[in-house]
Amino acid sequence: MTDQIIAYNKKFVAEKGYEKYITDKYPDKKLAVLSCMDTRLTELLPAALGLKNGDAKIIKNAGGLVISAFDSAMRSLIVAVYELGVEEIMVVAHSHCGACHMSFDHFHHEMIARGVKEETLGTIRQCGIDLNHWLEGFKDTPESVRKTVETIKTHPLMPRDIKVRGFIIDSETGALEEIL
Repeated sequence: MTDQIIAYNKKFVAEKGYEKYITDKYPDKKLAVLSCMDTRLTELLPAALGLKNGDAKIIKNAGGLVISAFDSAMRSLIVAVYELGVEEIMVVAHSHCGACHMSFDHFHHEMIARGVKEETLGTIRQCGIDLNHWLEGFKDTPESVRKTVETIKTHPLMPRDIKVRGFIIDSETGALEEIL
């Protein structure tokens, strides 16, 4: 698959397909969107939000979560605010998310089956990583959105004038529901 992508890329560049995407690093709408990496949202999310290339910083991870105050999603949001001029943040979860009901127990069995040793997991735990928390999903999507919004709003490095709101997007229709 990667070789096919590389071949396509060479043609894309040779035909100057990139020209219609040229913009700078600053989001025109001063917006950052934290959302899930779900493939259903790749084109649906920006289309449903009316965003075009250059409008917003879109940060994606499994579940669209901030799982700790100093994880990579929070780091990206802090950079977006201080370095890129973001003034508003939207947290956008989605219906039928695979991270809902995700658990370390499931991953544990899969990891062992694919060759990860119990000793490796033990070493990770000894380094202070709580794998149960790190790979845990959520059970209640609206509550997950509320928790992520609250973590962002109350982060000690987040300016208080940044607007942060939470939503759930329907994975099929793109309809947004605000979570208060």
